[in-house]
Amino acid sequence: MTTDTPGENTYVLDSESPAEMARLINLDRITTKAMGGPLAGLPDPSTFHYILDLACGPGGWVLDVAFDHPDIEVAGVDISKIMIDYANARARTQKLPNASFGIMDITQPLDFSDNTFDLINARFLAGVLRRDAWTQFIVECTRILRPGGILRLTEPIDTGVSNSPALERLQALGRQMLWRAGYTFSVDGFAYGLTHMLPRLLREAGYHNIQHRAHALEFSAGTEGWIDVYQNWLVLLELTKGLYVKMGLATQEDADNLHQQAIIEMQQNTFCGMWHFMSVWGQKPQE
Repeated sequence: MTTDTPGENTYVLDSESPAEMARLINLDRITTKAMGGPLAGLPDPSTFHYILDLACGPGGWVLDVAFDHPDIEVAGVDISKIMIDYANARARTQKLPNASFGIMDITQPLDFSDNTFDLINARFLAGVLRRDAWTQFIVECTRILRPGGILRLTEPIDTGVSNSPALERLQALGRQMLWRAGYTFSVDGFAYGLTHMLPRLLREAGYHNIQHRAHALEFSAGTEGWIDVYQNWLVLLELTKGLYVKMGLATQEDADNLHQQAIIEMQQNTFCGMWHFMSVWGQKPQE
């Protein structure tokens, strides 16, 4: 796979952070499980020969598909060198010659030929693509999809609804941060405001057979999902609290206090939480 020198990195967090990579490894695993598997809900995988995962991070989704379907060539691209290096190392260790990874900036023209892929997958681009970049991104995905190919986009409805006042406040700050920085389609920054826009964006790009599927992961105290989501929040809260301060959404003292209180509240045996996200996919017309 050819690799490009990336342009501006629009990922809201530090894409070269080892802590962020570890968080994404965990997030990728629990997301795929909550979705029922890497290709759950899609047509018969025997119709796929070439698959691409955009903003693949540490590559977990690509490796899962490559392992399950050794006859499919699966590629992943990401702007992060540390994550692509890790993904390539895992592909070698797991002896998956049908998995490949390269550095690429998905906000720029993609270094692939027209009509190449049967399926393009992308998850959680809410913190990668600014709202004015989505249309061109889908146009570029359409260019490299073969006629009849599928584009599947999976995005958050929320980052988890809970009975923790501190965690709810921190999530509200996160949504405001994204909105003020030009991300999501929210009208006021109080919601993600993204999943409801995806079907229209696909229709405007000419897709048909548009479908959607909702996913949910409970992370209440005592459930299987609690420890994974708790560990995800431990890292995410540490990485984002400085951004809230930088954008004037909170003082450093307030951010630190909310961070500590959220951790305490998530550890209580009365803690309840549910994370909701959605996949939307459509088919490129046959020429």
